[in-house]
Amino acid sequence: MDPDIEVMEGSPLLSSSLVELAVARLRRDIIDGSLAPGERIVEDQVRRRFGISRAPLREALRLLAQQGLVEHLPRRGVRVTTLSDVDVAELFELRDVLERHAVSRALPGGVGRLEQLRRELEAMRDAAQQGDISGAADAHRRLHVELVRLAGQTHLLDVYETILLKLQLYMAVNLRREAEASSPLAGVHRHALLLQAVESDDPDKVLAALSDHGALRFLADR
Repeated sequence: MDPDIEVMEGSPLLSSSLVELAVARLRRDIIDGSLAPGERIVEDQVRRRFGISRAPLREALRLLAQQGLVEHLPRRGVRVTTLSDVDVAELFELRDVLERHAVSRALPGGVGRLEQLRRELEAMRDAAQQGDISGAADAHRRLHVELVRLAGQTHLLDVYETILLKLQLYMAVNLRREAEASSPLAGVHRHALLLQAVESDDPDKVLAALSDHGALRFLADR
């Protein structure tokens, strides 16, 4: 999407990029909690709100389904994706296993490739300071991808990104609840400590930082 195009609540969508902007607005609503897991997306209401026809909205919903954010139910329409507590716990455990494997493969010797990790941490910080939950969640997800990318294993990264695709909504829930419970920068601080551990080039320090990461603690009460 053109970064100069601002998606404003309630504004008519531009005809040149109806699908793209509909995806952006719906994705933002899902990530920031305006649309909750399991909530039904009523097409007629969304079309009136966005000022678009059925075809671009349905294409937007198809793309969001590919991103793991919505699911189509036979004869019941579309709803925000929902996973059971068991599914979420299992996926976070898989994420943890894959990250730990990546760290063991990348370190020591991987600290020369950390610029993108640093950029994502700053993007996460900027978004958190602006109250941009969706932006912070996206930077958070990209930061974790860059951590695993350090291992230099293409198939590992492919599998890991598939896990994150399913978890992105719940990772955003964690960040939002952490911000509500402490401060908007709490999640940034945790990830800054993780980055410091990576910069030490000591895999044991990184594994310890990951152990303190606390991915499941906020989901326990959902």
